[in-house]
Amino acid sequence: SEYDSNQPLKLTGTIETSGYEHPHGFVKLKTADKTWLAVLAPPSRMAARGLPREALRTGIEATVEGFQSRNDPGELRAERIIINGQTIELR
Repeated sequence: SEYDSNQPLKLTGTIETSGYEHPHGFVKLKTADKTWLAVLAPPSRMAARGLPREALRTGIEATVEGFQSRNDPGELRAERIIINGQTIELR
């Protein structure tokens, strides 16, 4: 796999930018030490699970849990995202 499932990460930060497009949505999450690219689920899955485009606004605090890329140390495949106390399972 492209992502290391042996070392889960939990990151909390502020959404700098986001995308809600195919094949996968994303957020750039600014944490205390760096900015991460968190790869989310496809838009149709996010919408079906209660994560509309509007929830991924710039400046919103979010927590992302997932697995770091083996090839890009600044990329994470998100398994879930927590925004405003709501947890959305992405996988």
